Amino acid sequence: MSDGDKNPAATPTPVVDVHGDGRWMSLHQRFITDSKDKEPEVVFIGDSLVQLLHQFEIWRELFSPLHALNFGMAGDATQHVLWRLQDGELQHIRPKIVVVWVGTHNHGHTAEQVAAGIEAIVRLINQQQPQARVVILGLLPRGKNPNPLRERNQRVNELLEAKVPLLPNATFLNADPGFVHSDGTISHHDMYDYLHLSRHGYARFCPALHRLLLSLLGECNAKAS
Repeated sequence: MSDGDKNPAATPTPVVDVHGDGRWMSLHQRFITDSKDKEPEVVFIGDSLVQLLHQFEIWRELFSPLHALNFGMAGDATQHVLWRLQDGELQHIRPKIVVVWVGTHNHGHTAEQVAAGIEAIVRLINQQQPQARVVILGLLPRGKNPNPLRERNQRVNELLEAKVPLLPNATFLNADPGFVHSDGTISHHDMYDYLHLSRHGYARFCPALHRLLLSLLGECNAKAS
C-alpha cells in the first residue's frame, strides 16, 4: 500500500450511531470516567469477544485477581479501537499489560489492512503507555464451515506472527486450542453462534492467556524490584 492510499482499518474512526441512542459513545466515556480511581495491572481492549468475557465466571476466576479492566465493545473493528485510544481511553491509568483482541469485525477489509490496523493500535499504545507490555491475541476461526472470513483471519494471524516480534514491547499469542475439528467444522458448544465463544469455549481459550499474563507480570515485577 502506497503512502497515498489510506488504510481504513488503520484510520481512527468512531462508530456511526446508526441506532441513534448514543450507546457506543456513552460506553467509551464511561470507560474513561470509571478508570479515574482505578489502578489496573492489566487492561483488555477490543470487540465483543473481550466484552463477553467479562460476563463469564472465568473472568472473575482468572483475570479479576490480576486487577484487570475490560474495555470491550461489541462490533468494534480496529479503526474504532484506534479512535477510542486516541480519544483518551487509557489516559487515567498506567497498566503493566494491555491485551488487544480485535479484527474479526473488520468487514470489507483485507488481511493486510486488518494486520496493519492492529499494528497501528500497538504503536499507539507504545506511545501512550511506554511502560506497558502489549499482548496481541490472534483472531479465532469463525463460521460453522470453512469460509473466506475464516481464511482471512488465519492470514491476519500469519502476518501478525511475522510482524509482532519487530514491534516494541509486543507479544503475539494464538490461544486457539483447536476449535476447528478435523472435518473443518466448529462446534456450537465452543462458539454458540459460530463467532462468539460460549462458557465452554472461553474455558478452553483462557488458560493459555492467563499463563502468559502471569509470566509477563512476573517479569514486570522483577524489573521493578
